[in-house]
Amino acid sequence: MKHKLPDINQEFSEWYHEIVAQAELADHAPVRGCMVVRPYGCALWERIQAIVDQKIKATGHHNALFPLFIPESFLKKEADHVAGFSPELAVVTHAGGKELEEPLVVRPTSETIIHYMFARWLTSWRDLPLKINQWANVVRWEMRPRAFLRTTEFWWQEGHTAHETAEEADEETHLMINEYRDLIENYLAIPVFCGKKSENEKFAGALMTLTLEAIMPDGKALQMCTSHRISQTFAHAFDMKFQDRQGALSYPHLTSWAVTTRAIGALVMAHGDQKGLVIPPRIAPIQVVIIPISNDANRTVVMEYSLALKKQLDEAGVRTQIDYDEQKTPGAKFYHWELRGIPLRIEIGQRDIEKNAATVVERVEGKKQSVGIDGIVDMVQKTLEATQEILFRRAQERRAGQEMVVEMLNTIISRIENHRGYFKTSWCKECNCETVLKEHKASIRCLLDTPPTYASCFSCGKDSITDIIVARSY
Repeated sequence: MKHKLPDINQEFSEWYHEIVAQAELADHAPVRGCMVVRPYGCALWERIQAIVDQKIKATGHHNALFPLFIPESFLKKEADHVAGFSPELAVVTHAGGKELEEPLVVRPTSETIIHYMFARWLTSWRDLPLKINQWANVVRWEMRPRAFLRTTEFWWQEGHTAHETAEEADEETHLMINEYRDLIENYLAIPVFCGKKSENEKFAGALMTLTLEAIMPDGKALQMCTSHRISQTFAHAFDMKFQDRQGALSYPHLTSWAVTTRAIGALVMAHGDQKGLVIPPRIAPIQVVIIPISNDANRTVVMEYSLALKKQLDEAGVRTQIDYDEQKTPGAKFYHWELRGIPLRIEIGQRDIEKNAATVVERVEGKKQSVGIDGIVDMVQKTLEATQEILFRRAQERRAGQEMVVEMLNTIISRIENHRGYFKTSWCKECNCETVLKEHKASIRCLLDTPPTYASCFSCGKDSITDIIVARSY
């Protein structure tokens, strides 16, 4: 049923929830904070999965599957890790009709169980590097759920690796963040800031966390994915050691990295408009939808023409679908596919067939034109690529318009309540200055790898060390 969407400029949060519901991406589950990912949302996730899985395998990693349940004692082996996750844990204390001897934690992340297994598999430097990935669901108890962005249960891939040297581990950490950047910028068409997390914001138990931060249209930052150089305390905790090239026992250097179903939420917010979703062509499960417009007299001819065009597009590698639903009017079909953000719509009626053509409608630009069948495949391919570039450029321009380069804390405080944007400033890297931001519901999203814009820290006035991005976040 058609419902008017909330105003995207005035009611962004409500607009987001309605898009997720009306475009049939997800629905509420009976357990608070959980969601049911519907077929169209799942199709988007499968496209992301396919791209990331190819990248993972091309860079020498292998998929494996690890248990959903983790002994509680495993998490307690690394103090920072358990402290970081403790408020979010779901713990099983009873099973099979009796109390368990040891509680089991429902997987919040798999460092501990995977490191336990690494310790069993690793004996020599010849066994390194170990490069494992897992596609799985995880549970982190969420008090303020929002579909795709923050849910108690979500889906992701988590990569875990062990290396002979610290240098190799650093290379791995940077390699994977760059693979993610390619996914997010070149497929999802969302520009990101790449940088390190501060000591307070990094992953619990990491030496270093690299992050990709996107700025949404409402000015809030969204952490798209992370790549971590893990502390060797994990290796020590699980007695994970190997005989090195000199014959001595050494501990490996570890990494982990992940991208989640949050990427779907980012996609919705980054490109959507008052009509609904706008899906970049490279990530779209359906790039072209064909709408046959017929009556009883010409239905067979129109359908045969539509099937022939679909075959051409399929053979050219264009993901195409025909809307066969005869219960809906053409107008209802147009609305349905616009809401779902399909990049191109092709309408085929009797007049189109008589002209040996088809009517092509662009979702992003709204342009409608008649195109001859002989040249339509080439036109579709070029339009899809142009649409991808347009969406990325628009997102870049929007982000640029949201940036405020500021020198002092009082400027941030005075503007953060009312301005839908983010702040670039300079920082001394001391924790007290970071804590001040949290008092105003803002945080340091990442440290930029550039010389500081200002000589003095935005908060304390001491010599600055790095530029940072400051924003409220999801």
